[in-house]
Amino acid sequence: MSTALVIVDMQEVLMPLVWRGDELAGRIASLARKARESGVPVVALQQIGPSGSMFDPESSGAQLAARLDLQPTDVVIRKTATDGFYGTNLAAMLLERDVDTVVLTGVATDYCVDATARSSLSHGLDVVLVGDGHAPAADGDPDAGLSAEQIIDRHNRILSTAVHPGGEVSVRPAAEVEAAWTTR
Repeated sequence: MSTALVIVDMQEVLMPLVWRGDELAGRIASLARKARESGVPVVALQQIGPSGSMFDPESSGAQLAARLDLQPTDVVIRKTATDGFYGTNLAAMLLERDVDTVVLTGVATDYCVDATARSSLSHGLDVVLVGDGHAPAADGDPDAGLSAEQIIDRHNRILSTAVHPGGEVSVRPAAEVEAAWTTR
């Protein structure tokens, strides 16, 4: 069995809206480089929506962040829902590559990253959530009184204790994930 790096919705339109978006993109780009060097497949999920919307697939903002430096060998999967598996070939693609663990990164922590982590478990996969590799909106959730940092901490804690018969979630910093790939 093997691992795949899954990058959720790191799109140009979202980078200025999420907490430390440029820094996050750099961290994820580094993870992707290390993954490729170690033979770990890189999968980038791209949220798309109707023409004229924020996620219009023809708009430059909906394109995956250039800072990620995606390569032709990387797999790009377009999605229309918060769950990266819903209505996509993600599950089949991972199964085809004999993947049993996804290393999960991207945006937004409290939307698509959360939904894709939980769905990964339902698909029988283990999840390594990169604890410093996902982000919510820059202003957090003002209605709930949570800062961006609090949302990240809360999701790292909640997801790492999720009980699901399909798989389990562990939270690791990007540096630890990279070090594990370097020693392969």
